[in-house]
Amino acid sequence: MDPLTTALYLAGLAHFGILIASATAPRALNWNTHLASLPLLLRQMFWVYGVFIVIMIVSFGTLTMLFAPEMARGTPLARAMCIMIAVFWGARLFVQFFIFDAKPWLTTRLYKIGYHGLTAVFIFLTTIYIIAAL
Repeated sequence: MDPLTTALYLAGLAHFGILIASATAPRALNWNTHLASLPLLLRQMFWVYGVFIVIMIVSFGTLTMLFAPEMARGTPLARAMCIMIAVFWGARLFVQFFIFDAKPWLTTRLYKIGYHGLTAVFIFLTTIYIIAAL
């Protein structure tokens, strides 16, 4: 198996790791308390947006696991899909570096390790999908 295909399989698995880490966010960030002051529609929209993001991440991971060899070969459709996934994770990195201020929430060593670990995974995903797109 070539190195790019192996990296894509790892990227596919990384999506599911992100979901496991993300499942801890509502409790760690105390969403129930913080969202309680919002009107019902905004609370519902917040959760719906979250579900749609989860669906996208599951889709990216599943498609990568099923089609990593094709993605590594660089067919036009595979390149387009890799570009789309790279843009998604690249945009997530942009938000992480330039919009989110997570410092007030990084109150424990575990949260700091998790935050920086996720940042490293986002960089890995962006990089692998850019390479696969090229």
